[in-house]
Amino acid sequence: MSRIANQPVVIPKGVDVTLDGQELSIKGSKGNLSWRIHDTVEVEMDSSEVRVRPRINAKKAVAMAGTMRALINNMVTGVSQGFEKKLLLQGVGYRAQAQGKKLNLTLGFSHPVVYEVPEGVTIETPSQTEIVIKGADKQQVGQVAAEIRSYRPPEPYKGKGIRYADEHVVRKEAKKK
Repeated sequence: MSRIANQPVVIPKGVDVTLDGQELSIKGSKGNLSWRIHDTVEVEMDSSEVRVRPRINAKKAVAMAGTMRALINNMVTGVSQGFEKKLLLQGVGYRAQAQGKKLNLTLGFSHPVVYEVPEGVTIETPSQTEIVIKGADKQQVGQVAAEIRSYRPPEPYKGKGIRYADEHVVRKEAKKK
């Protein structure tokens, strides 16, 4: 059996978990998240923890139990602490500015790039070359960060572009004459 699925998900104080059939909803200080549990997975709830196990002894069901446990854990973490991704802009004249539900990016194109921030995610720009993306849904925060990065991914010769804060760009040597 999956070793991840054997571990219970501990529910911290201030987080409310409700299970209605296969529909799981979690409420916390950072927001509300809900997810439909896969049919091959069974969820048991206590007052302080959630346990996940497969309904049948099949390889796919065991794998799905580990996946559902990880998703539930990410949901509990998201509504209690939240998730955060940090992007850095590197290049001459590259700037970012958050204005309400829009992110204005100047990335060396002939036009400014305007990114519409989806619901459930907040974007801050502590400086002109930093973007901080915060939210309760780990998948949505990562997707927003990937979409912003895709406007100008870091290039290997000069290192210009949008990169994750912990990303290391392998630089190439220029051609010799």
